[in-house]
Amino acid sequence: MRLPTLVLAALGTLSLAQAEDSRFGPLKDLNGYFPFAAPASVQAWEPRRDFVRRQLLVSQGLWPMPTKTPLNAVIHGKIDQGEYTIEKVYFESAPGFFVTGNLYRPKNVTGKVPAVIFPHGHWKDARFLIQPEKYVRQEIASGQERFVEGGKSRFQSMCVQLARMGCAVWQIDALSDSDSVQFSPDVIHKFAKQRPEMNRTEGWGLYSPQAEANLQSVMGLQTLNLVRSVDFVLGLPDVDPARLAVTGSSGGGTQTMLLAAADPRVALSYPVVMVSTAMQGGCTCENASLLRVNSGNVEIAALFAPKPQGMNTANDWTKELATKGFPDLQNLYGLYGKRYFVTLQRGEHFPHNYNAVTRSGFYALLNKHFKLGLETPIIERDYPPLPKEKLTVWDDAHPAPKAADPEFERGLLRWLKTDAQQQLEALARTDEGREKVLRPAIETLIGRPYAQAGEVTFPDAVTQWRDSHFRTQGTLFNRTYGEEIAVDWLQPIKPTGEVVIWLDDAGKGAARLADGSIRPELQELIDRGVGVLTADLFMQTEKSLRQTRLVTGPREVPAYTFGYNHALFAQRVHDVLSIVRYLRLKRDTQPIVGRVSLAAFGRMGPIAAAARAVAGEAFAQAAVDTGGFRFGQLLDYRDPMFLPGGAKYLDVPGLLCVASVQPLWVAGEKDQTLFRSATLHGDGADARTAAAGWLCR
Repeated sequence: MRLPTLVLAALGTLSLAQAEDSRFGPLKDLNGYFPFAAPASVQAWEPRRDFVRRQLLVSQGLWPMPTKTPLNAVIHGKIDQGEYTIEKVYFESAPGFFVTGNLYRPKNVTGKVPAVIFPHGHWKDARFLIQPEKYVRQEIASGQERFVEGGKSRFQSMCVQLARMGCAVWQIDALSDSDSVQFSPDVIHKFAKQRPEMNRTEGWGLYSPQAEANLQSVMGLQTLNLVRSVDFVLGLPDVDPARLAVTGSSGGGTQTMLLAAADPRVALSYPVVMVSTAMQGGCTCENASLLRVNSGNVEIAALFAPKPQGMNTANDWTKELATKGFPDLQNLYGLYGKRYFVTLQRGEHFPHNYNAVTRSGFYALLNKHFKLGLETPIIERDYPPLPKEKLTVWDDAHPAPKAADPEFERGLLRWLKTDAQQQLEALARTDEGREKVLRPAIETLIGRPYAQAGEVTFPDAVTQWRDSHFRTQGTLFNRTYGEEIAVDWLQPIKPTGEVVIWLDDAGKGAARLADGSIRPELQELIDRGVGVLTADLFMQTEKSLRQTRLVTGPREVPAYTFGYNHALFAQRVHDVLSIVRYLRLKRDTQPIVGRVSLAAFGRMGPIAAAARAVAGEAFAQAAVDTGGFRFGQLLDYRDPMFLPGGAKYLDVPGLLCVASVQPLWVAGEKDQTLFRSATLHGDGADARTAAAGWLCR
């Protein structure tokens, strides 16, 4: 487990007004506090569960799932160990992307057998690991291990014991470890600096702005490998599909939680030394943009409820789990009447590993819930661990692929992008695809459903009479999230009940010309009885802002920031949701608002498109000038317009596709294929004038 030192970034000197907005506070990092509070009922939990599970799948690049191409599995080199056999396996989780490991199978069994998927953590060449005897003796003396021989490899010990218990075991290599050679450890686990040669709008590499904009990550690749591992294991004729478990420790514990939450075929989960309200996983392979925004590992583990699940504590960041996190998991399971389906193996006196005592807790849970019928307690027996030469999957007849090949990296990400594009374009052509895939995905990127826009008030509103209208100025306050939006609301004398939220790069000054007069197109709206509200979205007054904040540290990994914090783009969308929420629920002053429309220009155009896609019919109509902006053209993940996943879901046209379910006017776009129902503004007339005319139609 690698723990980069991440220091919270300071924004610098802020005005008193700015300091009141909670978003100017410190950024959250992986070393923060991540509590989970069990809800009051199953009915209260399940909508939250569905959102967090979707957030997890989106963050891993698995919404929708990449096309499941043929595994082309190769199983060879069977080793007969008397009670069990060991085979060497490799298969393709995506074309040309090899997953490697060993398959242990019991002998002399009848019927279908349970299966266990066993990912490992950050131990070099884990599947081949043989510890020197002096270290084993120390572990025996401390109670961690039992045998001089078997204790040399805790990874083989797990597989051997499970096979002796009658289980098939798929021991999978982590990326860049053991026989997994297509990526280097420097890329998978030690990545530190952005690679200029991989920062492109075509042919990009991992960790680049475009990889993040398309939700392509090391963590996502490993999760994909695990999902395809389920396909592989359940494709074995001797495996019982109803009895599939997953377990692993450290980084393998992270992988265990992710697979258990992502794949409903898993029936039992046992993540080791990773479920915690403290540190969430320090390696680049354990972090993905969006994953833990407003969530954390305990809640990710909670997604598995009410299926059987165990976990443990050690002398690491999990040491407080018994009092922080686990009681809430028990309470959640209790809502389903299965409080004792979640167990905790205490081990704060042990170091960070998967020792014999912790393994015994897994064996007991497996024996109980998979009804193995074995005498308890289950005690391991000694065995001779095998060396690397016996276990490696690559040989002359089965040559290894090229190691650490940058072109392979580019090609794999290109395949994932093309596959997602093809799937999403087909989905965008159907109502079901838009509403069940695209809209939920966009909602996840923004991170705040409209239904959870919050309670918004206008405590300092000041209204004054101007020549032809009332002018209300002040700051909207989202009490739920502690967020502020400065607004300037022009209300007509004889209101129709409609208000247009008018967004522009000029912020709340967008309604006026340089001489202070109202823009003619907006004056026309006011004369027709339509109110106009302009606003400064979050940090919009920072005119010199060129790059957004990051958690500080030596490693240029976007997920260390965007895996825990909303992007600035998303925060500005939140402000738009707060404004429309206030207007639609406003009951404190006249006039009552019956209809809210949206118009946006400049860099605010894509933000408005995203808000419309999330809020749907909360906006009666929308006029959006995108300026031809594309997330797919950004080469700096600190750009204020950067949004993790922004390019994946068909980029800005994808936002417009979902937004066009209600009346939509669009400027700045040439291809209307994805949003045919919208009114497309061509070249020529000023977009603002044309948009106002359309809104007044």
